Amino acid sequence: MVAALRRDYTTAPINEQDRAMLDFVAKITRDATKISPDDHARLRAVGFDDTGILQITLIASWFNYINRVADALGVGREP
Repeated sequence: MVAALRRDYTTAPINEQDRAMLDFVAKITRDATKISPDDHARLRAVGFDDTGILQITLIASWFNYINRVADALGVGREP
């Protein structure tokens, strides 16, 4: 399953809650301004509460932020 997740989470054999979370994270990553109350409602429908939604948002946003900083500074790239 891990290999399938690495390849493409949309086709991996994961549960509905994980899929909703990853769809939300992907949407944040592509364009966070497109997040709407409907996205939050979908997360609530699969069992996430406001704290869970906040945690998902913070973790995804931090990961996106730190990767952009690293990319801009050339961290991990060959000189």
